[in-house]
Amino acid sequence: AYEKGDIKADYTLDTKNAYNGNNSQTIEMVSGEGIVGIANSSLNRWGIAVRNGQKFQGRLYLKSNNYKGNVTVALQREDGKTEYAQQQIEGITGQWNKYSFSLISNTDDKKARFVVFINQPGKVWIDQVTLMTTGEDQFRGLPYRNDIGQAMVNQKLTFLRYGGTMINAPEYRFKKMIGDPDKRPPYQGHWYRYSTNGFGIEDFLKFCEAAGFTAAFAVNIEETPEDMADMVEYLNGPVTSEWGKIRAQNGHPEPYNIKYIGIGNEEVLFHGDRADEYDHYIERFNLLYEAIKSKDSSIKLVCTAWWRPDSPSIDRVFKALDGKADYWDYHPWADALTSGKTVEAELKQMKELFLKWNPNTTMKCAIFEENGNTHNMERVLGHVTVQNAVRRMGDFVLTSCAANALQPYLQNDNGWDQGQVFFTPSQVWGMPPYYAQQMASENHLPLLVNSELTDESGNLDVTATRSEDGKQVVLHVANTGDRPVVTRLNIKGLKNLKRVKSITLSGELKARNTPEEPEKFVPVEKEMKGNANQTYKILPYSYTIFVYSE
Repeated sequence: AYEKGDIKADYTLDTKNAYNGNNSQTIEMVSGEGIVGIANSSLNRWGIAVRNGQKFQGRLYLKSNNYKGNVTVALQREDGKTEYAQQQIEGITGQWNKYSFSLISNTDDKKARFVVFINQPGKVWIDQVTLMTTGEDQFRGLPYRNDIGQAMVNQKLTFLRYGGTMINAPEYRFKKMIGDPDKRPPYQGHWYRYSTNGFGIEDFLKFCEAAGFTAAFAVNIEETPEDMADMVEYLNGPVTSEWGKIRAQNGHPEPYNIKYIGIGNEEVLFHGDRADEYDHYIERFNLLYEAIKSKDSSIKLVCTAWWRPDSPSIDRVFKALDGKADYWDYHPWADALTSGKTVEAELKQMKELFLKWNPNTTMKCAIFEENGNTHNMERVLGHVTVQNAVRRMGDFVLTSCAANALQPYLQNDNGWDQGQVFFTPSQVWGMPPYYAQQMASENHLPLLVNSELTDESGNLDVTATRSEDGKQVVLHVANTGDRPVVTRLNIKGLKNLKRVKSITLSGELKARNTPEEPEKFVPVEKEMKGNANQTYKILPYSYTIFVYSE
């Protein structure tokens, strides 16, 4: 609540006549002289970061039966005593109408707030209030923070998956996520009671398209086959098709050309090894498979039934979906020093079982979530040893996606304290796993090279890759021990070696970056002797990449 003056005010939630969803907010000046309004300080009430000259745009929906004055929208200091920008909104009627506005801040403040208020007696209904940045503060013309989007681009990501347990909510449905965001119905989400569809599957695809990422997403298994057929036509169909035309009307004439869809997320996980739930998953997968493939046979589908190799249900699921599911989604834990060894053993077992059940199968694995509880150097070592395991599996694994992409600083309420890009209202920075992913992406080469390791410490984990033309070789080396390891690097086959360099990320296991020291733990690059055979000291708790170039 925001009040000034000698007034009597009333605030209520109207649960019957909202513009969208169940509730709208009312503010009423019952009597007196002054101001009655509401203030919003954004996520966790941390404040809204504003700069002098920065332009914000917004919209809100208003109505009133008896208020004759203007409604004011403004940016203020957190205590409300200083105003940085304001605009008057006129012509409020008895029907819901959208009112757009723009505000240009006249100062710098990392903890500003946004307010809506009236200054005359009367009652006003308010709903669907949106405030966002503009211009260069938006990511490539989309209504998302540019600094966050650009951080993900700078991480050198090429593949991004949108899913997780949020998609298991009963009301998570594609057709509720498209069109005017102000009219998309809110719903009770899995993680948050008051979830909105302000950012959904299509919004994710727009972000990936702008960022240059290959996109994968998951759908709720209880979607109807008819709606899934319409979804694929909406996303991939020509503008001449019924749903392709609707996509164009919604602002995206060109198809999205999606390639990967997960049918569900971690299905049959929550109630244990239930044969009836695995059977239900098979039924739902087959229904959605037929619907999706009827519209675009090129889409690759991902089985998300929870992987329990010792369960008889897994054999049954595989045989039912073999030839239909292109990948089986496997979610390992990846923040322990032993993660790589554990994951590699499980991947080998998965491959062996697939070939046992059908020697000619084409089904492979996709790791759409590497999960954990941390975002420090220990998580780095868990992640890079998992990546090494994935490299050693060749083309059996499509990708390994480390969760999670984003996390508000000090905000975590589910135990998975595992973000890579952290942010506050005014700052964005990468945690150590962010830089490990960046290192791997920047130095990715497509072909696996045989590597042999002699290591008495047992703490080194190594893979080697090369370019298609054979002129570059890259070593990925993790030291999971607390002591340095002096080793001999011997590369065979490069004929005209011209340059050797190392890139190292290291620190104590609990090491992480903070807003005060956002780049305390970052990769360090060094030029090395241009020799194919030389001695090197691998730092403790480190990820080192060696690049050999002809």
